[in-house]
Amino acid sequence: MPVISIAIQKGGSGKTTTAINLGAALARAGKRVLLVDADPQANLSQSLGLEDEPVFNLYTELKKEIQESSGDLVKAVVTTRSGMDVVPASIDLAVVELEMAGMIGREQLLSWLLKPLIPAYDYILIDCPHAIGMLTVNALLASDYVLIPLPGEFLPLKGVYSFMRQFDMIQKKLNPKLQLLGLVMTRFDERKVMNVGVKKQLEEKFEGKVFRTVIRTNMQLAKAQEAGMDIFSFDGSANGAKDYRDLAEELIQKT
Repeated sequence: MPVISIAIQKGGSGKTTTAINLGAALARAGKRVLLVDADPQANLSQSLGLEDEPVFNLYTELKKEIQESSGDLVKAVVTTRSGMDVVPASIDLAVVELEMAGMIGREQLLSWLLKPLIPAYDYILIDCPHAIGMLTVNALLASDYVLIPLPGEFLPLKGVYSFMRQFDMIQKKLNPKLQLLGLVMTRFDERKVMNVGVKKQLEEKFEGKVFRTVIRTNMQLAKAQEAGMDIFSFDGSANGAKDYRDLAEELIQKT
């Protein structure tokens, strides 16, 4: 029953797209899946059709823990139109790090909240913010694995190296069980020299940790999110559906 943070220190790398469609692929493979939107931008929640902020969400339950009450993520779980369970985000998550200041054990809040949910799911996927702040640290401390999506470009590659420095410190000092599950190339085009070059560089730097499956450039993925759906519900014949199905199969083998 692994908890997997989907993270990289660079926006626009495909975190949310991967969380949604990998989660949907795992669900279609018969796995019980929960998505947790830990990003104040709430892109995952909105991309699954949650246009109005639910009364109970990740922020409301973190807030209760901060106020030394008892948060309950179980009541924050929403089933989306795609049939997936989600703990939605709130724009108020943007201030939660200030509200945590000075609190003993603030790095463990999400771990405490997720604990009752873990037995109910085969996989919990956390869509992290692109900054290494307290929300991301909470996600990494609650996780068994980290999955890093990135397009084959220079800036996302730099974002990986920056993120891995933080990952190593967190693994060493705060969560020794945390492992790098792997890196997955997004918006990949084998005709582009830069895409192929970045993938090769990653394979040399992170031997055995780059997924064989790549997520090809596919406009249907963006259209699915605009429609508030995962790619399988929107267009199951699209390349994006095939790629995320293959990624899910590979991930299941690794975990």
